[in-house]
Amino acid sequence: MPEQLTLTVSLRGTREVKGDCQLFRLTGLLDAFSEPTFRKKLGQYVEDGPPHVVLDLAHIDFVDSSGLGALVQLAKKAQSAGGSFQIVTNPRVTQTVKLVRLESFLSLQDSVEVAIKRVSESNQG
Repeated sequence: MPEQLTLTVSLRGTREVKGDCQLFRLTGLLDAFSEPTFRKKLGQYVEDGPPHVVLDLAHIDFVDSSGLGALVQLAKKAQSAGGSFQIVTNPRVTQTVKLVRLESFLSLQDSVEVAIKRVSESNQG
């Protein structure tokens, strides 16, 4: 059963653990207002494990530079913990990420299923 996350009024989501992977499904805005809470709460989850993180941003309406910075920090934190970081995206999020050329670093995926498959492939390799 997914755990409900209330990050801010404008950013909500759920967290579900699937094996050695954490799946976060978020909705709303990842902006300067929500970024500090987002970074702090998800950062703690990344530290506590499991090490692999899939962030479903398919229902995010907006990401600004603060949100991008938080995503980069979380990706680095997951990688330094021996895990991986996958982002499921939508056209708005993809456009913002590609604008700053972070699509490879943030490992953008088309669906949760593809992202989870990538995690299991990285565990085998």
